[in-house]
Amino acid sequence: MESRVVRTLLLVACLLPALVECRVRHYKFNVVVKNTTRLCQTKPIVTVNGGFPGPTVYAREGDNVLVKVVNHVKYNLSIHWHGIRQVRTGWADGPAYITQCPIQTGQTYTYNFTITGQRGTLLWHAHILWLRATVHGAIVILPKRGVPYPFPKPHKEVVVILAEWWNSDVEAVINTAMKSGAAPNVSDAHTINGHPGPLSNCSSQGGGGFKLEVESGKTYLLRIINAALNEELFFGVAGHPLTVVEVDATYNKPFTTTTVLIAPGQTTNVLLKADKSGGRYIAAASPFMDAPIAVDNATATALLHYTDTPSSSSVSTTFVSLPPLNATPVASKFMDSLRSLKKPPSSSLPRHSRVDHSLFITVGLGIFPCPTCTANNGSRVLAAMNNISFVMPTFNLLQAHYFNISGVFTDDFPAKPPTPFNYTQNPTPQNTSIVLSNGTRLYRLPFNSSVQVVLQDTGFISPENHPVHLHGFNFFVVGRGIGNFDPKKDPAKFNLVDPVERNTVGLPSGGWTAFRFIADNPGVWFMHCHLEIHTTWGLKMAFVVDNGKGPNQSLLPPPPDLPKC
Repeated sequence: MESRVVRTLLLVACLLPALVECRVRHYKFNVVVKNTTRLCQTKPIVTVNGGFPGPTVYAREGDNVLVKVVNHVKYNLSIHWHGIRQVRTGWADGPAYITQCPIQTGQTYTYNFTITGQRGTLLWHAHILWLRATVHGAIVILPKRGVPYPFPKPHKEVVVILAEWWNSDVEAVINTAMKSGAAPNVSDAHTINGHPGPLSNCSSQGGGGFKLEVESGKTYLLRIINAALNEELFFGVAGHPLTVVEVDATYNKPFTTTTVLIAPGQTTNVLLKADKSGGRYIAAASPFMDAPIAVDNATATALLHYTDTPSSSSVSTTFVSLPPLNATPVASKFMDSLRSLKKPPSSSLPRHSRVDHSLFITVGLGIFPCPTCTANNGSRVLAAMNNISFVMPTFNLLQAHYFNISGVFTDDFPAKPPTPFNYTQNPTPQNTSIVLSNGTRLYRLPFNSSVQVVLQDTGFISPENHPVHLHGFNFFVVGRGIGNFDPKKDPAKFNLVDPVERNTVGLPSGGWTAFRFIADNPGVWFMHCHLEIHTTWGLKMAFVVDNGKGPNQSLLPPPPDLPKC
């Protein structure tokens, strides 16, 4: 099937309506099954417009973006525009059964949203089942015309998408695991822009991997995205320090590092100065996991090649040394170095003391009875927030909220665990009455209320890293620590001056993290672990934000082509 991307992005104001026709240009996403020969096993995968990764969506701050998605595969599908705030346009957010019913086979849906107050690097991906393994791509939002970057303009900008490769159908992987009760198999390789790289066993395929051509003396902006299903990743380039200038489409105070830590769903922009006289240098991505959890330990590689260097095999290649799998000090140093470039305005929550809603949410996994499961002696793994394993509805939560349809969800998600315990004790006593209930329970927030969330890792199976993503909002990360959060001592150490602003935050293994935001966007907004296996097991919840009283403080009506369940 031949498909094309219809690109271009908006719109200048229509000053002469009698003479000028205003046009909103758009993207068309054809979701198709394509055979791929880039990697070790030739097999069909689900792709957008036939590419892995999918097409990059380019926009400019203030643009209106329309993406028509046509589903040609056997799976139901939805697309999430990860990090786009979707101000009053929750219908375009994308998580299946949260803000829309999925797009069924043979059906279409047009996502229609305006990029408000954002610029930088984000990503889009499938938000149903495990399809984001291959259905993902970059979003590049340029500043408004005439607005420069707060750093020297680079010679060139390059999208770098880190992901995983599976030599099997990912839906079969998770379905088998859910039936057995065991953890799923890990991926077979990591990739950089769709290739495992020249150092892998598949180096003869796909031209040896992704290659970045650079010129000596010039600076390059790398827009790095972690689209992996289940693993935080380290990234580095041999012989070239990286200056971090942006995370999750917000500018940070620049700092230089040899290793970037990036969790699934996060984005990081770095400046790389090509300050060598020539040569070839390896860039690499490898996993970070400081808990005894099985991961794909393969390293993906790419090649940075100076254009004045011959392609001869006689030219030596410089290799990169990334930290070991369990390098917690490296990960912590990176996260602690992140600070917002500008102080938040006084009207935003971090700089004043009023907190209308303070939530303490435990995050973790547990083993529970499952008589039909064949693994673990008739038990299975479930995940929970505040002891509740989230049950996915069969009807769109946002639609149920908008039309006040009862019986789809309740708004009684607890603001704290029903039963306090020693959260980071390992092993934690396996008391299921403490650990788990289930349901589709949301937490209700009045419009414009101020919210503080403290996420606490727990150790029922093992302490573990959790990258947690909040839809619909950016938030300020005001604190993090190891061990149990102390509500009397730890808030005194919060950073209320220049906290980093994000949409996805890493909860450290055996520790806690705190963030704040203003609930100024009406709708239903998902919050979940971005490790896909944890989401599948139930590590998720949602906020329902009521309409405000002002003329632009209410959720817009649903579009006429909203998919039906």
